[in-house]
Amino acid sequence: MKLSWFGRLALALFASLALGLGMSACGGGTIAYLWVLGQQYNQIAAFKVDDYTGNLTQTPHQPFPAEGANPIMILVKAGGRFVYVLNQGSGDTPTSNSSDAGIAVFTVGGDGSLTYLQSYQSQGFDPQYIQFDSTDSYLYVLDKYSPDYATTGNGSITVFSIDPTTGRLTLVLNTQSVPPLSPAPTYWDVGQSPFMMKTAGSCVYTANSADHSITPFSQGSGGQLVNVTTGKIATNATTISSINGNGSYIVLTDSGSNMIIPYTIGSNCALSAFVGGAVSNPAGSPTPVNSFITTGGGNTYLYVLNYSSSNTTTTQAGSSITGFLVNPSSGLSTLTGSPYSVDSGPLCMVEDPTNKYMYISDHNSGQVTGKIFDASTGTLAPLTRGTTFSATGLATCEAISGAVD
Repeated sequence: MKLSWFGRLALALFASLALGLGMSACGGGTIAYLWVLGQQYNQIAAFKVDDYTGNLTQTPHQPFPAEGANPIMILVKAGGRFVYVLNQGSGDTPTSNSSDAGIAVFTVGGDGSLTYLQSYQSQGFDPQYIQFDSTDSYLYVLDKYSPDYATTGNGSITVFSIDPTTGRLTLVLNTQSVPPLSPAPTYWDVGQSPFMMKTAGSCVYTANSADHSITPFSQGSGGQLVNVTTGKIATNATTISSINGNGSYIVLTDSGSNMIIPYTIGSNCALSAFVGGAVSNPAGSPTPVNSFITTGGGNTYLYVLNYSSSNTTTTQAGSSITGFLVNPSSGLSTLTGSPYSVDSGPLCMVEDPTNKYMYISDHNSGQVTGKIFDASTGTLAPLTRGTTFSATGLATCEAISGAVD
């Protein structure tokens, strides 16, 4: 069939409009932007998320420089205007950070592009992790070594307030010391060799590898972290590989015993064993390295990322995602179809703002694996038009945002 001149003109106009709106013949427009860190070249890959298919399309001008070395953690502030990247650096010691370590702050353009603003240094050394407080008004930075490491052996948390207009950071002093010190400290001591932390409701928890413990804090006003009477919490983990949670639960993965250890959050940030206790990871992978918690259809689901190191260059049978239903009456139960396939070396997992798709950053392959999320059952299925998407070398963590306000 031949189109008239008017028909061809109308079709061309529609195609131009579709491109301008981020649409395609197979898609339904952009619903989110996804950013993925890569250690190999110290870069940030950026993608548009298609509404109809969940496919990822690279944004213009990406990848963006991480503005430091060894980027390991990324957060996007509510509203989608600012992105924060933690660069661990290339030569940190217990008494100093390398010049390429720090927290790089970026503004987000309407097309998902990143523009660098400024970098900030935490007060401790060898940064490990970053988290927002429950209101996205403060940024917590976890360091393996505190400024008083030589005498205490502890790690520390540095707190910054976030300017809601510019995204810039300002150091918050620790006024919680007892007796009050003058001048006030610029950090909070935590346990020994901390490597990860999680904000859960009004609480903050750090995972400490030296003695497999958890250090809890409650979130006070003005960005203050308040020591709780619970004190340091002992666990039965052999080797804690991650800590995650939401307002009701905290979950540890134990790579030493291939176990999942869930807790219920109580008053004053206390933790009690979740019903049914710890469960074995049925995926058969020797290394559960991270987890992700989400809700859907009135249920809570837990996904455990299993990292196999038997082959560092290709897709591995040992790399997988184990899915669980979190039932407050009966404990953790494995989801139908679990474990789910994933590319090589999964490290982080995020969910799109419409709760239809999940994305996993794969370290060894430098890929992103996309999944369709069934909120009623928790099951994960391959995307309908391609499953993996090239990101950047040695991918670490990722962040997703559905808005740029």
